[in-house]
Amino acid sequence: MAGRRASERCTREKLRSPGRPPAWQREHHCLFWLSIARGRTSEDAAADAGISTPLGPRWFRSSGGMPPTHLAPSAPALSGRFLSFQEREDIALELARGSGIRAIARKLGRSASTISREVRRNAATRSGNLEYRPIAAQWHAHRAGRRPRLGKLAGNPALRMYVEERLSGQITDIKGAGFAGPEIIWKKRRAVLRQNRRWSVAWSPEQIAHRLRIDYPEDPTMRISHEAIYQSLYIQGRGALRQELTACLRSGRALRTPRERTRGRGKSFIGEAIMISERPAEIEDRAVPGHWEGDLILGLHSSAIGTLVERSSRFTMLLHLPREEGYQRGQGIKNGPPLAGHGAEAVRKAIVQSMCELPEKLRQSLTWDQGAEMAQHAKLKVDSGLEIYFCNPQSPWQRGSNENTNGLLRQYFPKGTDLSRHSISELHAVAHALNTRPRKTLGWKTPAEVLDQFLVTRYEAGVATTG
Repeated sequence: MAGRRASERCTREKLRSPGRPPAWQREHHCLFWLSIARGRTSEDAAADAGISTPLGPRWFRSSGGMPPTHLAPSAPALSGRFLSFQEREDIALELARGSGIRAIARKLGRSASTISREVRRNAATRSGNLEYRPIAAQWHAHRAGRRPRLGKLAGNPALRMYVEERLSGQITDIKGAGFAGPEIIWKKRRAVLRQNRRWSVAWSPEQIAHRLRIDYPEDPTMRISHEAIYQSLYIQGRGALRQELTACLRSGRALRTPRERTRGRGKSFIGEAIMISERPAEIEDRAVPGHWEGDLILGLHSSAIGTLVERSSRFTMLLHLPREEGYQRGQGIKNGPPLAGHGAEAVRKAIVQSMCELPEKLRQSLTWDQGAEMAQHAKLKVDSGLEIYFCNPQSPWQRGSNENTNGLLRQYFPKGTDLSRHSISELHAVAHALNTRPRKTLGWKTPAEVLDQFLVTRYEAGVATTG
């Protein structure tokens, strides 16, 4: 026995080494995420927490930009029944002085059995002896206190498939024909501005979470919160969703951005216009369908797509504005014809063509900004039967529904890309994807459902009157 190593004579069972204990504690993590929540950068938050500067961005990226639930600023403080790091330092000092277990317990105001278990369970045994070191003891206690459990998405294949299909499913037109969109290679970071993005159904986690209650009203297993979906996407240890699915989110961010970090000029060509201040009250309160908001979204080389949004149902129609014959990139003629495709005449024709496909009850009014593309608004009123209203200069919030929809469309038509290359079938497919996406403001119904319900109600009322 005398020739054996001390580690072999140790009474505790041999354990595989989990590595070396970290130099930082829970307090450092809490201070770091508290600074992040206040809007500080990862480097500044690292300095606030008293850790090395390169460690801050590493913590931020490994957690997907969001703190673990037990380290978040909103998380409750640790219960007093657990020993703190400071108490473990006092235990180590008293043991070095030769103090007994009961004397240490009296000094810390703890039970003697608590101190005895702490020294026996969390002592370092690398040398073969029970040497108590506070850093190693805190590390052992943290590892023993972990309670990992299987995430809801990882343990429910049907729920995971539902979420993945609503995030990354292929968009289709009304006939079910699929459109793959641009071919994109995911590079483990946010989609670069002014480049093509991945096309998908792209429901938001909140839309998915609330739609589950409508699609599965009697199945409690098909329930998940939107925050759980976000955590499964951004924290890879939390669930079964691949991180590349973050490209299907509206923002396309590979990391979550703390809220505290995120805290036009033009000429008017409109004459004799009816301003938005003269719009009737029934349009303002969105009580009656048939009132639309419109705008253009612009792309590379003066390409454009027209957008029309119905104020009551948020139903969306896209206007195909192809290049005019004779257009040549970079060879425009000053004061010449608008060959780029979104001149006043082209926009008027596209609006009339789209509106004529709708019932008369859905063609009441149109609100637009004071852009040059509406210079033929008087003729548009005659051709389409729409009352035309114009917003005040530099007041996009007066077309709130349209501006919100334009933001949603940028997921399919990013800034800085050539929008003229998209066919009319592709525009119909994207519009169909938006119109079949549940909306919070509609009670998680889709715009298509709301509009269909209005038309059915009108038809039944007309039949009853005729009868």
